[in-house]
Amino acid sequence: MATLLTLATASILLASGVSAHGFVQYITTAEGIQYRGYDPGFRFSNPAPSVPGWYADNPDIGFVPPQSFQNPDIICHKSSRPGQDYVNVKAGSNITLQWLTWPESHVGPIIDYLAPCPSTGCTNVNKEELKFVKVAQKALKPGVTSSTNWLQAWVVDDFIHNDFKWTFTVPHDLKSGQYVLRHEILALHSAWDTNGAQAYPQCINLNVTGGGQTEIKGGVEATKFYTAEDPGIHINVYSGLTEYPVPGPALWR
Repeated sequence: MATLLTLATASILLASGVSAHGFVQYITTAEGIQYRGYDPGFRFSNPAPSVPGWYADNPDIGFVPPQSFQNPDIICHKSSRPGQDYVNVKAGSNITLQWLTWPESHVGPIIDYLAPCPSTGCTNVNKEELKFVKVAQKALKPGVTSSTNWLQAWVVDDFIHNDFKWTFTVPHDLKSGQYVLRHEILALHSAWDTNGAQAYPQCINLNVTGGGQTEIKGGVEATKFYTAEDPGIHINVYSGLTEYPVPGPALWR
């Protein structure tokens, strides 16, 4: 089945005539348990499998543009719906997010957010009621200079050379419960132009066990994260950047 869905995804890319941007294909826990993200090829499967990754209507593996930063598409991608399963993960442990692919030109920050789900869980949550905190962010590599090759200046370069894998650490003292992880790459290769930035949000349901007493408070709706004119959204990445203002709310802690 996995091979058939991979072929189906490839057919989508060929039919759409676009270069592959990617999506989170697998999520693997520290114990080696692997879960599926939402694969656009699932649209050819009836019924579609229940996975922790949220459904998104993006058969072109495309992006959310700045014109949509204030509408629900920015929350978990276009016309997203909750995933119907959970990644079971221990507080303080790592999960590995495996993207299908990513173009080297699509430089920008990689950001991770968390939102607690209500007592009824994440599988039927109203996405517009989710309030996220920013847990982690990385953008330019340490020690970059104005002469650093722009393709090699960003952590996306490390991500690509690590076979499109990214590690997220669940806070060690996070209260046990169910959360939505909003993992996102912002591609800035065209961001010199107004509305040229590209957002690729990916949402995944987490069931956190063995946690502490820390609750997530003070989160904000994803529709309030960014505007088209934020310094980290409308920016020229070809100008020898040595500093970068990561957009969105401040880090949770």
